[in-house]
Amino acid sequence: MKETTERLILRKPEKDDFERFFEINNDPQTNLYNPNGPMSLEKATSTFNRMLEHWEQNNFGAWAVSEKENPEKIIGFGGLSYKKYGETEKLNLGYRFAPEAWGKGYATEFSKKTIDFGFNDLNEKEIFGVVRPNNIASIKVLEKAGMEQTGKLNDVPDQPESLVYRIQK
Repeated sequence: MKETTERLILRKPEKDDFERFFEINNDPQTNLYNPNGPMSLEKATSTFNRMLEHWEQNNFGAWAVSEKENPEKIIGFGGLSYKKYGETEKLNLGYRFAPEAWGKGYATEFSKKTIDFGFNDLNEKEIFGVVRPNNIASIKVLEKAGMEQTGKLNDVPDQPESLVYRIQK
């Protein structure tokens, strides 16, 4: 299953993508706003396996993202998945791009396509996103994609609450 935007290719991840997934998620730059810091190999393995399982169970999930100009090199991972917001499961928009992909508008392009996919292909009524309050770049991406802040979530012990964003069809 593949989707495209003007400049990006979004495809279902494969087991062979794990090394790149770990590279991106283990990079201190991509974890500047992550209170847990870079992902360990163990955490990356379990997260990647959960991502593949989400695809098996739901027939959608986080994509491996590459540029149309360079389709072999994955620049990030992200998409829609069911995620617990406290006790409630919500459809969550999430992504993480490698630093070399930053500042090009890819995250916004990706987020708009992902929302469109959620509403039109999955026929969902609302999509959520959660972001650390100091991650200004991601806040701007969610807002440019049409999402609005609707609340806060106490999801990280001893840290400021995350901001919850939502868009409705």
